[in-house]
Amino acid sequence: MKSDIEIARSIELKKVKQVAESIGIPRDEVENYGRYIAKIPEQLIDEEKVKKSNLILVTAITATKAGIGKTTVSIGLALGLNKIGKKAIVALREPSLGPCFGMKGGAAGGGYAQVLPMDKINLHFTGDFHAITSAHNMISALLDNYLYQNQAKGFGLKEILWRRVLDVNDRSLRSIVVGLGPKSNGITQESGFDITPASEIMAILCLAQDVNDLRRRIENILLGFTYDDQPFTVKDLGVAGAITVLLKDAIHPNLVQTTEGTAAFVHGGPFANIAHGCNSILATKLAMTFGDYVITEAGFGADLGAEKFYNIKCRKSGLQPRLTVIVATAQGLKMHGGVSLDRIKEPNMDGLKEGLRNLDKHVRNLRSFGQTVVVAFNKFASDTEEEMELLREHCEQLGVGFAINNAFSEGGEGAVDMARLVVDMIENNPSEPLTFTYKEEDSIQQKIEKVATHIYGASVITYSSIARNRIKLIEKMGITHYPVCIAKTQYSFSADPKIYGAVNNFEFHIKDIVINNGAEMIVAIAGEILRMPGLPEEPQALHIDIVDGEIEGLS
Repeated sequence: MKSDIEIARSIELKKVKQVAESIGIPRDEVENYGRYIAKIPEQLIDEEKVKKSNLILVTAITATKAGIGKTTVSIGLALGLNKIGKKAIVALREPSLGPCFGMKGGAAGGGYAQVLPMDKINLHFTGDFHAITSAHNMISALLDNYLYQNQAKGFGLKEILWRRVLDVNDRSLRSIVVGLGPKSNGITQESGFDITPASEIMAILCLAQDVNDLRRRIENILLGFTYDDQPFTVKDLGVAGAITVLLKDAIHPNLVQTTEGTAAFVHGGPFANIAHGCNSILATKLAMTFGDYVITEAGFGADLGAEKFYNIKCRKSGLQPRLTVIVATAQGLKMHGGVSLDRIKEPNMDGLKEGLRNLDKHVRNLRSFGQTVVVAFNKFASDTEEEMELLREHCEQLGVGFAINNAFSEGGEGAVDMARLVVDMIENNPSEPLTFTYKEEDSIQQKIEKVATHIYGASVITYSSIARNRIKLIEKMGITHYPVCIAKTQYSFSADPKIYGAVNNFEFHIKDIVINNGAEMIVAIAGEILRMPGLPEEPQALHIDIVDGEIEGLS
């Protein structure tokens, strides 16, 4: 079979205005970024149409280093739905350059279920990530300048909370010192970098309802505390307007197409292990304005992305998914069943059966939100009929729908059965209204503990002294009504990435808490999770090149 990028190059793309017209977007509303990419104004969102559209969330079992293929299933489902005559649109996150040149090599789907042009989407795209990086670091520069210019007047911050960001996996920048050299270089102080998908500006862009809401949220960003313990915000800095200007184009959702020419919105890109893991509310609602079925995904496993999709994105936007699809693979299940990474392509029914406990726990969690669940088995070449039949029978016993996704190798035709099952479930057994894990009026500790115990399976939740002090500050600021966004490893229900399967009754430690006052959520950092990833021993960058004018190594 051809590589992803070879398949992408072999497809004759439609002009983006044709793609827009195919779903009812007027040509004069399309702002071209070349022939095949466009920005679409969010003013086209029609809330009445949004209410009538069928929103489908795609999530997955706990992530493994073998990969699960959630984006491929999301795109495949959209292709399958269009194959059976439904008007379906997929709404996805933008890939980050960090993983693209690090572990993954790209995140635009795979095989014959991709969003295109995949090379541009995986690289600089429409510049949204660069705009977010620039906006975030502009605040850093303006804050440092404010402190420098006002130090003679006796002004200073007792604690600076605002760090810098860069969309590169660079462990050397996690903790740094700035302002070295002569006094004209600024105030010497500790700082550090997070990756751009962890930026609060990214979260704000993805949660904002419009440009006015974007500006309001930027004003509320908490930068630090003064010596008399007063919060110091971007509003105090007086630059919210300037930062909004940097994001004036980035806020518009991006329109591209699938391998079969159907519409796809790709906008925003917070990671789910360190942020809330969902594409923008604006892109989702724009897709729902023009599509009868809209497929969106949430990052990593259901314990991370799906939980945050419901408890944060849906709570804040009013969105109600009609169905949740959970993606599973035989390789991933075998890994959760104790089979080593180098043996997961080999038949192992015992390992597969043991791994089903991970799937079962996710299904129970999804049902606790009131969701109707369908299991999508993402088929790999090494999978056997016996393995697929085992999973089918198990899903029947669970009382959940089951379908095989073969869109990777067959495109929309390979997802027709899955599409028909999804339509049938939505028409005859749609999800109930969402039941959230916690109430807005719960304390921050109650919210963290409800997620950790009910979703993860923890029995004891502990807090560092730093985290406890942050909770006291949150209470003092009167923002305990914010939802919580737990940052933890994607490889386990616990905070230990080495514990696979369906672990229960473990201690869950909250190391630190970050106040995202603009995004209006509290980020609780569990275990040793890092907000600036590092590069692996053999980064994907070693395989990326230009050969005869064509990019190689993206997948």
